[in-house]
Amino acid sequence: MARKQTIDGNTAAAHVAYAFSDVGAIYPITPSSPMAESCDEWAANGRKNIFGQTMKISELQSEAGASGAVHGSLAAGAFTSTFTASQGLLLMIPNMYKISGELLPCVFHVTARALAAHALSIFGDHADVMAARQTGFAMLCSASVQEVMDLAAVAHLSTLKAKVPFLHFFDGFRTSHEVSKIELLEYEDLAEMVDWDAVKEFRQRALNPEHPRQHGTAQNPDIYFQNREAANKFYLATPAIVQATMDEFAKKFGRQYHLFDYVGAKDAKEVIVTMGSSCDVTEETINYLNAQGAKLGLVKVRLFRPFDMKALMNAIPESAEIITVLDRTKEPGSLGEPLYEDVATAVLESGRNVKVICGRYGLGSKEFTPSMVKAIYDNMSGAKKSHFTVGITDDVTNTSLDVTENVNAAPAGAFSVKFYGLGSDGTVGANKNTIKIIGDHTDKYAQGYFAYDSKKSGGLTVSHLRFGDTPIQSAYLIDQPDMVACHNPSYIIRYDMLEGIKEGGTFLLNSPWSDEEMENQLPAEVKNIIAQKKLKFYNIDAIKIAGEIGLGNRTNMVMQAAFFKISKVIPDSDAVEYMKAAIKKSYGKKGDAIVNMNNQAVDAGMAVKEVSYPESWATTTSGAAWAEVPEDPYFKDFVHPIIVQQGDKLPVSAFDPAGIVPTGTTKFEKRGIAVKVPVWVPDNCIMCNQCSYVCPHACIRPMLAT
Repeated sequence: MARKQTIDGNTAAAHVAYAFSDVGAIYPITPSSPMAESCDEWAANGRKNIFGQTMKISELQSEAGASGAVHGSLAAGAFTSTFTASQGLLLMIPNMYKISGELLPCVFHVTARALAAHALSIFGDHADVMAARQTGFAMLCSASVQEVMDLAAVAHLSTLKAKVPFLHFFDGFRTSHEVSKIELLEYEDLAEMVDWDAVKEFRQRALNPEHPRQHGTAQNPDIYFQNREAANKFYLATPAIVQATMDEFAKKFGRQYHLFDYVGAKDAKEVIVTMGSSCDVTEETINYLNAQGAKLGLVKVRLFRPFDMKALMNAIPESAEIITVLDRTKEPGSLGEPLYEDVATAVLESGRNVKVICGRYGLGSKEFTPSMVKAIYDNMSGAKKSHFTVGITDDVTNTSLDVTENVNAAPAGAFSVKFYGLGSDGTVGANKNTIKIIGDHTDKYAQGYFAYDSKKSGGLTVSHLRFGDTPIQSAYLIDQPDMVACHNPSYIIRYDMLEGIKEGGTFLLNSPWSDEEMENQLPAEVKNIIAQKKLKFYNIDAIKIAGEIGLGNRTNMVMQAAFFKISKVIPDSDAVEYMKAAIKKSYGKKGDAIVNMNNQAVDAGMAVKEVSYPESWATTTSGAAWAEVPEDPYFKDFVHPIIVQQGDKLPVSAFDPAGIVPTGTTKFEKRGIAVKVPVWVPDNCIMCNQCSYVCPHACIRPMLAT
């Protein structure tokens, strides 16, 4: 039976890249860095790849240097990989032309990410990989953590036979940082699939003074064109090689992939064509809608380059009357984005009588949800608006589709929970442990995704965890949670955390307040939701517990234990056992004292208490006031909605087209996240100024007296 493990997309890609690589030439860039870090760690610990060696890791001075090192290493006969994204990939493009031009087999693993245009975005879309589509690299796209591992193997196995280099990409953050329970590919099994004659042939092609030859000459107009066309046969052969590799993979591991995979009704009239994490969201949605009588279809694009027109048209059912192509990038000034132009060309050249329209979605990790998928299918059966956007409100050029219906396509029995944490309080780490505990110790499937504030330490983190009895395809944030946990009491007057919580759901709060004090500490609107939706309401003073134990502000273990106690996802005794085992693994090297403190935190967290609240909360209008908003118009109308997690609702008209913003707005932002505030005691003061120097909140300020 295949070994299952709960890991993220980056680790899945790194696991396979390590297996097939002699050398890793690396340079860190978000969100691809963990792939290189994992390979470096495994090499340091002596892990052997399929060649019986440890991977040689070399960190260069830039991404351009990394890709240059890949080129040189390949020319010397060493199988070499690299990992990158965004501007980093753009810096590799000159070397990518050389690598493909010399038919050097390798794989670049890319966590597809937005490019800095009007502003920097560290988040995910397909702008970077689309900028590399002319380099001559084959381009293979994965849609989930399981696919990242599987198609990474397909890429490495295919490049050996095809001699064409591969760019294997998946969505930055949405797939790279999603934690999911998947089947692991064992190195012995992968080694059995390798074309060892191709390995030998590649090694023999290496530049060597014993049999010298020259690569990379300069050519004049009389011969450059002909030589450029000489590689055509390798690109023409690549799609068939990839499909054959996918077929061999299916025989060995039981998961079948195709260059283009169709799912949905056999007689669908409306079909979406897309690639990346949107595939799983769309599939989950059409499973839900088709079960209600709809007849909808989806084509998942796996091999984007070389683009196989025949394979695409074979995947689209004969019944299709209209196709919507979704691109996760923007190419200003073009007739349409890249995937649309390819699909439209394929349909035209095939002679099929099918209408093709297109839309953009998900730029900069913008959410893509089942509700949006439903709006896209509705558009196909209604207005047939083309060149649309979805997920935003475009009140300037009116491209956006209206999303009018809230669709919950998650399979029955799935349990979802949102955790609001403070950057550096350990919440994200604890939630990753929770996912691994449930994924690795039960038959349940588990998924974790972590939405970070760009401020990181001290900023807001929202963890989205799902558990269920079937594989989880919900590659979007939770908007209808079964449970919400608030790990910082200051958030209660700042964020609308209970928005969308299910009837009869659960709310866990970390606060120092008694049941009676809740009356004055919770805003009226929060009390209304708790009572109207008949929530089970729990409170624990994790800050006090962690402080007394000696853990400082690290409340994560207390809150993790409280979650297990309340949620009943697994029995209490099992939860305590697994948490303490995870503590031993994580903190064992730091000594028994640290382990024992965390164990005490687990025991204390299991003592969480339910809050009894009166029915009058359902209609009360009294309670704590929401955090004050400064009167500055720009801050009030633009910055503040972003701070309180409502930035998605800002329309296009709210933005300057060139991305210009006024200066000096930071002075209005008071995060108010401290649970303790320093007080100056004049009687104790010796005027040393050290208090103002160390005060993290700038509460204490020295004055020079005359």
